Amino acid sequence: QVQLVESGGGWVQAGGSLRLSCAASGRIFNINAMGWFRQVPGKQERELVATITRGGSTNYADAVKGRFTISRDVAKNMVALQMNSLKPEDTAEYYCYCHEGARGYWGQGTQVTVSS
Repeated sequence: QVQLVESGGGWVQAGGSLRLSCAASGRIFNINAMGWFRQVPGKQERELVATITRGGSTNYADAVKGRFTISRDVAKNMVALQMNSLKPEDTAEYYCYCHEGARGYWGQGTQVTVSS
């Protein structure tokens, strides 16, 4: 089992910045991809925000390109999401994700609220 713990959510005014961090622990052998998803209240699905592979390849949702930056510390099993120029539509619960072996794992989520 792998546990993911997020930190860094909160409230910010539009145009501001927040940094999310996520640390993985437990039975870790080889974490492939790590990333962030978000879920807006009232919607069932979680949408991809950004992912990063073990080799450093990144993928971003169109809505956050140029504003968000994902980074990863492979040795420490950590992933971070720097969010700049935040917009009210970025308000959501943000979830850390990792793919270890053949399984995917989720964090408990951290709330990000952007006021206009």
